[in-house]
Amino acid sequence: MNRTPTIAIIDDDDGVRTSLSSLVRSLGHDVRTYGSAHEFLDDRGHGDPDCVITDIQMPQMSGEQLQAELIAAGRSLPMIFMTAFPAAATRNRVMAMGASAFLDKPVDGDAIARCLAAVLERRNTRRDPPPRG
Repeated sequence: MNRTPTIAIIDDDDGVRTSLSSLVRSLGHDVRTYGSAHEFLDDRGHGDPDCVITDIQMPQMSGEQLQAELIAAGRSLPMIFMTAFPAAATRNRVMAMGASAFLDKPVDGDAIARCLAAVLERRNTRRDPPPRG
């Protein structure tokens, strides 16, 4: 039996977290929300989510810094970045470090749905045993 994927949403804007979590739940996923990268890192009570959706610009620790911290800790999590301040240099850095997507705010719900479907499909493909033959 397949378990429901868990998506972590990290954004310092309450309205963005609320609307994005409603959208992701409507797609059939479990959601955990965090107001900061530190709050996410400090949540030791849950296992790693199947995907992280995070803002780039946040106080104390940016989404890009969070990505570097996770990589340094050996936590390989699919990450979808979103930002109201798209910059090619930032996009290039996070994508080079393995980001799954980089979206401009305001983020279109269909774009999030497509990105999540692609991320989860890749994760399922890696987890499935090879066919016998």
